[in-house]
Amino acid sequence: MCGIVGAFLATGPVTPVLLDGLRVLEYRGYDSAGLALADGTSQGVRVIKSEGRIANLDNRLAETPLDFDAEDLCAGIGHTRWATHGPPSDVNAHPHGGTGTRLALVHNGIIENYTELKAELQSAGVTFRSDTDSEVLAHLIERALEEAGDLVEAVRSILGRLEGYYALAVLDRHGGRNQLVCARSGPPLALCSTPGGTYLASDILALVAHSNRVVFLDDGDIGRLQANGFEIWDKDGRPAERLATTVEFNSAEAGLGHWPHFMLKEIFEQPDVLARTAFGRIAASGDDVDFEDERLGGDTLADVQRVQVIACGTALHAGQIAAYLIEGLAGIPTDVDFASEFRYRSPCLVPGTLALCISQSGETADTLAAARLAVKHGARLVSICNVDGSSQVRESEGVVLTHAGPEIGVASTKAFTAQLVSAVLLAVRLGRSRESLSREDAAEVLSELRILRSKMGSLLTKEYVEDIKHLARSHMEQTGFLFLGRGVNFPVALEGALKLKEISYMHAEGYAAGEMKHGPIALIDSGMSVFVINAAGPLAGKVRANMEQVQARGGRVVCVGSDPESLTATEEALAVPETLEWLSPILNTIPLQLFAYHVARLRGCDIDKPRNLAKSVTVE
Repeated sequence: MCGIVGAFLATGPVTPVLLDGLRVLEYRGYDSAGLALADGTSQGVRVIKSEGRIANLDNRLAETPLDFDAEDLCAGIGHTRWATHGPPSDVNAHPHGGTGTRLALVHNGIIENYTELKAELQSAGVTFRSDTDSEVLAHLIERALEEAGDLVEAVRSILGRLEGYYALAVLDRHGGRNQLVCARSGPPLALCSTPGGTYLASDILALVAHSNRVVFLDDGDIGRLQANGFEIWDKDGRPAERLATTVEFNSAEAGLGHWPHFMLKEIFEQPDVLARTAFGRIAASGDDVDFEDERLGGDTLADVQRVQVIACGTALHAGQIAAYLIEGLAGIPTDVDFASEFRYRSPCLVPGTLALCISQSGETADTLAAARLAVKHGARLVSICNVDGSSQVRESEGVVLTHAGPEIGVASTKAFTAQLVSAVLLAVRLGRSRESLSREDAAEVLSELRILRSKMGSLLTKEYVEDIKHLARSHMEQTGFLFLGRGVNFPVALEGALKLKEISYMHAEGYAAGEMKHGPIALIDSGMSVFVINAAGPLAGKVRANMEQVQARGGRVVCVGSDPESLTATEEALAVPETLEWLSPILNTIPLQLFAYHVARLRGCDIDKPRNLAKSVTVE
């Protein structure tokens, strides 16, 4: 959720470094932003913060003269907020301090027992300025620091009292000495060091400008940053060595370039994402998949008896499609559950269960907790993830990295496509490992996957996009949207509705086409746009019948897919190239992404930073 940055430089000024990091991470939260700077001419920390976007913080900094030498300004922390406790405001913005100006703190996560801790502090005479749970941490650390003197010991002494999740960074200035300490339990934190200084961030995107060698903190770790490097202690207070991860990063992928929005840029990157995710993994024989992770090779998956898919949001829709693929291609019974529900159930996992967790960031709190519960119940853990070195990757027995590259738009597009492609590859690998999928059938799927790139490209031509723009203008004033699909394309309907809701704020609902007549059909009238996703295949006739039921009641139907009879049975249609039904979701998703984008753009919405949303959900 929130974005955290910090730096301890050999020489200042640190402010531009922190601001650059916050701009990179603004997609993680944009309710407010702030900095805390070690004031080189006094015995304290200076905090400058503002409600709203980082541009507001820039203005506040311009209005706030810093009456100390920029060269002495070597250490600082920064934060961009996604609000959990207390509305967006100047006073609720991070960083937060204690009663004095000695220290300031930034925090990502939720302290679940903050009300009890706050009451305890208030009874001791502490006055709170904000509505946040995070301010409790600042006061606790401030009081502990008076006794401990050392910031690491002060932070360690209060962590055992906390219930919930946290990634935090604390800056202390006292007696002419700067201390910068961080800690993590749940939300991610990473560090890197260069000859010029040491840096921390809640997302590696804010670190790669300094180094492509980053170290991820483990749960329970505490780190101390200095200008010439960092130290880490584990949850038991012992010095710890954490292996550095080399981040493969293309700076052009994280930049906007000539594109008006990251979301549109990332939609157009999807043919290349498919190639990166799939092509190097198709075996030379053409009838199997060779993952880089040897733990998924050979017959290592032969004893899988059942698959439990766990994910959230868009990743859950990818998981639902994965379930169809694994059952249809590998013949393995597969269940799908919201991670937020699974983690609080008492799941009954049979021996031989493979838990398949899907997460773009690898730090989704609910997915991580659900994965750990599945392992506790005896499941093997395999993950589909976009971030090497993330918690999800490090805790998994086997990993399929999606190679989607950095995704900046909050509404996921290319990461979803990469997850679908990864699911196809994993389903084939499961089928071949268990010999439940013939070589011939595997070769057919993988051969068609190879040629899907050019078919995806045909959906991104100027002419095709103009047709979608026209459709968006025609439907942008509708009162609601219903997305219908069957079989492997039912989750595509869910994803199409989610994209429209996320970025245009219009009411949209995805439904299994066959279930439409069991309730949602009551909503059908001329003000309801009904998008019917229908690929050529065994279920096409069933979906056409559902489409005709909508038409008979005056619903406005848009057909998306490759079924020729459906495309000619409606006045509005978006034709998609024909492919194997198993692969059709990869193509059918693209026009729905583009439609959502252009509706949102016509409505003047903030497409890359939709209201109330943040990119990586690291809290409950």
